[in-house]
This record gives sequence, C-alpha cells and structure tokens, in this order.
Amino acid sequence: MFFLEQCLHSVQKAIKNISAEVFVVDNNSVDGSCAMLHEKFQEIQLIENKKNLGFSKANNQAIKKAKGEYIVLLNPDTIVEEDSFEKLIAFADANPDAGGIGVKMIDGSGKFLPESKRGLPTPLVAFYKIFGLSKLFPRSKIFNKYHLGFLDKEKIHKIEILAGAFMFLRKSVLEKTGYLDEEYFMYGEDIDLSYRIIKAGYQNYYFPQTTIIHYKGESTKKGSINYVLVFYNAMIIFARKHFSKQNAAIYSFLIKSAVYLRAFLSIIKRIFSAVLLPLFDVALIYAGYYFLTPYWEQYKFSGVGSYPDEYLKIAVPVYVIIWILSALFSKAYQKPVKISRVIRGISIGTVIILILYSLLPEHYRFSRALILLGTLWAFVVTVITRLLLHLTKQKKYQLYTTRKKRIVIVGSQAEAERVNNLLVQSGIKVSLIGLVNINSEVYDDKFIGNISQIKEIVRINKIDEIIFSAKDMKAQDIIKTMLSFSEIKVEFKIAPPESISIIGSNSINTSGDLYVVTINSINSVQNRVNKRIFDFLFSVILFLFSPLIVLFQKDKKKFFNNLWNVLTAKYSFVGYAINNNENIKELPVLKPAIISTLNLNKQKDFNPVDSNKLNTIYAKNYNILIDLKAVIINLTHLDNNNS
Repeated sequence: MFFLEQCLHSVQKAIKNISAEVFVVDNNSVDGSCAMLHEKFQEIQLIENKKNLGFSKANNQAIKKAKGEYIVLLNPDTIVEEDSFEKLIAFADANPDAGGIGVKMIDGSGKFLPESKRGLPTPLVAFYKIFGLSKLFPRSKIFNKYHLGFLDKEKIHKIEILAGAFMFLRKSVLEKTGYLDEEYFMYGEDIDLSYRIIKAGYQNYYFPQTTIIHYKGESTKKGSINYVLVFYNAMIIFARKHFSKQNAAIYSFLIKSAVYLRAFLSIIKRIFSAVLLPLFDVALIYAGYYFLTPYWEQYKFSGVGSYPDEYLKIAVPVYVIIWILSALFSKAYQKPVKISRVIRGISIGTVIILILYSLLPEHYRFSRALILLGTLWAFVVTVITRLLLHLTKQKKYQLYTTRKKRIVIVGSQAEAERVNNLLVQSGIKVSLIGLVNINSEVYDDKFIGNISQIKEIVRINKIDEIIFSAKDMKAQDIIKTMLSFSEIKVEFKIAPPESISIIGSNSINTSGDLYVVTINSINSVQNRVNKRIFDFLFSVILFLFSPLIVLFQKDKKKFFNNLWNVLTAKYSFVGYAINNNENIKELPVLKPAIISTLNLNKQKDFNPVDSNKLNTIYAKNYNILIDLKAVIINLTHLDNNNS
C-alpha cells in the first residue's frame, strides 16, 4: 500500500503537463490499498478484482479501457521522474518504429538494475544465464546476451526484451500484436510481448535518458524457491510457444535442471547457514577439552590416562550438547547476535550439567573441576568467536548494538520536522544529525548544509542514512543524488508527502524497507511471534481433541481444513472483520482468519463503520488472551470462514 502511494505521487507529478489517465488494478489485496486509493487518489480509475487474476489479466483489463495513444505498464514499487513520460513521448513520436520502450532502472540503493535491458532468452543465452557464465563474463557479447552487459547503459540502444516493471508501449502496436498473453500468471509475459512486438516489425528501445527507482522484490520474494518455479515455468511456456519443438525440448530440460539445482543448493545453503555457528562452537569447545584434559591430568595426577576413554568419547560430548542446546533455547543464535544471550546459555547449561553430575553414581563423576574449566573455556571461545565475526564485518553475525542510526533529512524545515515525528512514532531508533537544505544558494543556520554539500556532510558526520522529502525535492533530483554516491556507502529512504510511511531499499536482492507509523501493538515483533505460537499450539491441541470437538461442527471437512491451514500458517485463528463493502484502512496486514473481530462480541449484523472500529481496537490492544477468548467463545463454530 505505501509503495503504491509513493508511486502514484510520482506519477501525478509526471503527468502534470500531459493529457493522461491512470488506472490501478487491484488483485484482491488485503493491505488496505483500495481504501487508501478511495481516500487519497479519487481521480484514479480503480479496478477492484475479487480474486488474484495474475499480472497479465489485470493489466489487460486496464489496457482495454485506456484511450491514450501510449500505454505505460508500471509496477507499484517504482518511482518515476517528473519528466519521464514527456521524454518518452517525444522519443516515440520521433521514432515511429518504436513499438516498446524501456528505461534505466536503479534499485533503492542507487545501483543500476541490469534487467533494464535484456536479450531474447534463447536456449544458449538461457544456458549461460542459468549456469552463471553471464556473471563470470558480464561484458561478454557471447556469455551475457541476457542482460546485454556489453552495451553502454548510458546510451540508447535497440534491444529485444523490455522489463515488465516499466513498459512504454504504443497502443496501435498492441492492437496488432495482441495484449499480454494471459497464459502467463506472473513473469514471462514481458518477454513474450516484447518478442511479439519485434515479430510484428517494430523495435524495442532502451532509453536511459530518464531513470526510475524500482524497489525490486516488493511484489514477490525473488530469492525464494517459489519464485524460481514460477519464473522458469513461464520460460518453458515461452519456449513452447515461440521455439521449434527441438529447441523447446532442450530449453525445458535446461530450465528443469536449473530449478532442481537451484532448489537443492538453496536447501543446502539454508541448512549450512543454520548449523554453521553451532557446529563451530561444538568443535571449538570439544577441542578445548581434548587439549585441556591431558594438562589437567598431568597437574592433578602427575600423569596422563587417569580418566577412562569414555570421558572424552561420551561425557564431554554430552556436556557440549547441553551447552549448545541451552544456548539455542537462550536465543544465542538469533540475529543480531547478543553476547548476553551466549553467556546466559552457557551458564544455564553449566547449572544443568552440575545438577546431572551430582545425581550420577560415584564412578561416573569424573571431575567437577574440569566441568568448571570447560565452562570457562566455553565462555571465552564463544564470546571471542562472535567478536571476531563482528570485527571482520560478517554481515550475518553482527553484534547487537544500541548505537542509533545517524540520519540527515533533505527538505524544508516543516517537512523535515514531520518526517522526524514519523520516525519517533514508528519506534525506529535514530539520531537526527541535522537538516540539509535543498536550495544550495541560500544559507540558513537551521540547516547543517545544502544539497550541493551532501557528500561532505555524509563523510564528516558519518551518516548512515539519507531521507529525502518527496514533497520538497523532484524525483529526478533525488535519483541524481542517489547515483552520485557510488563510492560512499549510505542508505536512502524517501518520505512521500502526507503519508505515514518512509520507504527505501538497501539491496537489489531485498524487498523495500519500510518505516511505518504504528498505532497498534499487533505490529510489534513480539506480538507477531506470540500470535503465531498461539496459532500453532492451539491448532495442535484442537487436533488432539478433534474427535470430540468435530461433533459440534456443521461442516466437519471445513473444520479440519481450517485447523490445517492455521497449523501451516496459511490462516490465523483470529483476524480482521472483512466484507465486500469495506476495506481495512492502514492497519498491519494479517493472515486470513477463521474468527473475525466481530465474533468476539457474538455480533452478526454489522456495518463497515463498526467493523473498522473493531479492527482498529483489535490491532491497537492486541494480546494473545484476546485470541484465546475468541477461540473458546467460538469453539463450536470453527468450521466458518471470516469473509
């Protein structure tokens, strides 16, 4: 919702001097987007679908209604420059062979997105891309035809494939080629349409004289296995449609091989990432015992061999396992790393070991002193390991710090104060170093400098993040400033006007980052965790007692389906009240639910105003006791749907 709001603000500025109509197609979203559009963008033509029809069908709905000479397909997680459309129209008017045009795209950290210009993914091109040769040789005409890395990204080029995030299309060409192929649910439709434009005798152009920000990953998690499956399945559809049977078969084989390989490597990577540090701790603690034991024997008994072989083979491994398990339960392996959790885990483990030691028969009590020495060693080695990982800047193992992020806000004083208040209300711990004036010709002692000095301000003040006021700065000036920071590591965010959000992204591989003012407790991390734990545990309990509880359910099959959906995190037991005439406004997104907030009061007849109030109260005052009460009250109606 917040990314869409910012996108539309930028679009409104970009169409100020041209005749244009704007459509938003909502594929049954549950984040309050439609309510926000009705409230803030009433002039926009909204198409509200009652189910997710997919990217192609949704866009075709708007294309069919559009009356303009040109069509722009635009992702909601983008920002366009104020003169983007004017430049593109002028270029298209001057080049009648242009069927489609793509632009230079950067992510939220100012990095160029290579998918801004792409080549046709033939079997050979796909092979080089899938198996990493395009990354090894990024500027090669042979190995990187997929992203056309050999073409200058600052010059206009004829290309084959446009990016679906931004497609500037001539309406008359679409009438000849046909609209987006609705066989593609998501991904691949941009490749298919781009190829059909070329086959119809027109050209696709890469036009870098305007730049847009694309917060890549907001629509989907591009690193997930699900994304890989959906994307490569789209490639198979494309191959079957446009390649010969032989080439399509080869292509399909390559794609399927890549999917299985990617899935396997992803699983291995996740497992390895999860167990790497615990295994490292195990190895170091055991190694300490292995070398410490002989020295202790020499000191205590004046000779080696005083302890039986079972000591190092059985007793010590048991000690180590208890310490590691205690550390796990103490959240010592959660990110960011906290030394206090590590120390607490080792301490609890030591207490458990000593208690068990005292309960053992005499001949199994090898040495209390070695347990204490081992504890000391475990403290030292686990703490030093984490300090070293932190000092060597291993991103996954950075220590938790109370240091506040140092920020500057670029914009007018009034807007800067509004943005700073948003940060305070959102609970984000930051340190506002000062304001940066957008006017480089005017001196004002309320500002620490002006936009022309921004690089020096960042260096001297060790700034972590720059927040731009979109109300005061043009999008093209924001983008220009972001691009100038290629050698300085700093994060960027943009505060849309009259919004409760501040938006940004730190990586092309991550979804957009978002600071949102929250008036509710359900948005806290702890309450999110508590709600999920409650759903999981109570669904297990209800499954155990289901032979009895199911007798009171009218739709027994639906009852078990609901429990299964809650257990697998597709549903939650309790959620917002929703009906076809009412949208949830600016509340945190919750999963579909069996029980609505209305069921808390056994209310059946309701109106949108009532449900909005109840939803807000639920979000603001949430705790798991509310969910518990709701489930108990509605124990005989768990075969329902909150819809």
